[in-house]
Amino acid sequence: MKKKFSLPDFTNAAGPISSIVAILVGLLSGIIILLISNPARALDGFLWIIAGSLMSPKDIGNVLYYATPIIMTGLSVAFAFRTSLFNIGASGQFIMGAYGAVLVGVKLQSLGSFHWIVALLTSIVFGALWALIPGILKAYFNVNEVISFIMTNYIGMYLVNSMVRSTVYHKLTNRSLPVAESANIPKIGFDKIFPGSSVNGGIVIAILISILIYILLNKTTFGFELKACGFNNDASRYAGINAKKNIVISLLIAGALAGMGGGLLYLAGSGKYIYVEDIIAPEGFTGISVALLGMSHPIGTLFAGLFVAYITVGGSYMQLSGFVPEIIDIITAIIIYFAAFSLIIRNVLYKLKTRNAGDKS
Repeated sequence: MKKKFSLPDFTNAAGPISSIVAILVGLLSGIIILLISNPARALDGFLWIIAGSLMSPKDIGNVLYYATPIIMTGLSVAFAFRTSLFNIGASGQFIMGAYGAVLVGVKLQSLGSFHWIVALLTSIVFGALWALIPGILKAYFNVNEVISFIMTNYIGMYLVNSMVRSTVYHKLTNRSLPVAESANIPKIGFDKIFPGSSVNGGIVIAILISILIYILLNKTTFGFELKACGFNNDASRYAGINAKKNIVISLLIAGALAGMGGGLLYLAGSGKYIYVEDIIAPEGFTGISVALLGMSHPIGTLFAGLFVAYITVGGSYMQLSGFVPEIIDIITAIIIYFAAFSLIIRNVLYKLKTRNAGDKS
């Protein structure tokens, strides 16, 4: 009897492998770009990318500092992805959360040791509420979330500019006032381990939140319901799951994560301010890249955020070899393109295997 062909079950393992391959392809492309730009200094420039972030404890600390907000926006996008929603509005949620944190950080200085906690909680609430609008439109009016998120990104940017001017504006510098010292997240000893860097307890919060989101999605009934609605809305409704409620809750959580990212960045005591300018927060779009590279897995997103921050800090030293740091953006873009392509291939393999299993039965 002729044996029927079957695909091997490697779709789960393909996730991290494909991300690693995407990183290697991106770095290889970086070497080619450097060779074309300046063959004589290409090796030096590439070594800065690979090892520049390890030059000093300050550089390592700054990797953790830069990684913190993009891990949070990455988790925001990845969480929505897991429920089959595309949260392209993380930038708007991020800046709304940042404004909430700065507002409390400037105005409520009487809170004492609870100041930074209240400011961070406010950033979570502001981010969640800003994601609530597209969530309601999606759940109850079937408005495509991509369109509504793009709109709320721009509305959020201009709204925050207006609110900063009317509440926490420093007229001489065209930016927000500095938050009180009590509003800054504690360093918890990182200033001793990584002297001169801006890292603080925010990175610990980001790691704990990554673990918490993993547990929520994979170890709880609530997480199963959210993913079930994403996989098949009609089937989940037939099973008695309130799909509309879960869509709203999913985007509320995604918005809260992005808003917290804004709070963690602007409560770092690193001289970070909200400038009144017509530029959408880039951390939200970087979060999309981080989520794609991390295959929308909370722990994968955590490591992807650390990796992007690592090559960004290292790439800033390429100027010493005569290269512009924007080359890092090109390398990151190539990595993300290949990560997204590998995700498509993985989905195709999964469908082929599912169809093959159906034929056997």
